[in-house]
Amino acid sequence: MHTLAAANPDHVVLAGDVLDWANTKTGQVRTLVLTVATLMAIIAVLMAWWKTRSFVGTLVAFVLAALVLWGISNLNVLKTKVGSEIDDTAASVSVVHVTGEAPDLAGEGWRVS
Repeated sequence: MHTLAAANPDHVVLAGDVLDWANTKTGQVRTLVLTVATLMAIIAVLMAWWKTRSFVGTLVAFVLAALVLWGISNLNVLKTKVGSEIDDTAASVSVVHVTGEAPDLAGEGWRVS
């Protein structure tokens, strides 16, 4: 089996070509997912109107569809917000050690041990 470098020693294969290809495909998949989600949101709003014939029901379906589309298109923002919230809460957690016996529970006579 011949490799590309062995076939032509003057030819250099760069990883940048593979990275460019991967970035292009990632962008295309992201666009496809957003397009399909938009189409599904439009269908959901139209179905809400068809089933309810209500302005309020259709408006709720539209708002929910808009929130889902915003969430899909802003995953990086949501990821950093969730990560910062978790980091903030983890830093403020305190541990309390209780010594002694547990108190009796009222009513049934059960004891926590």
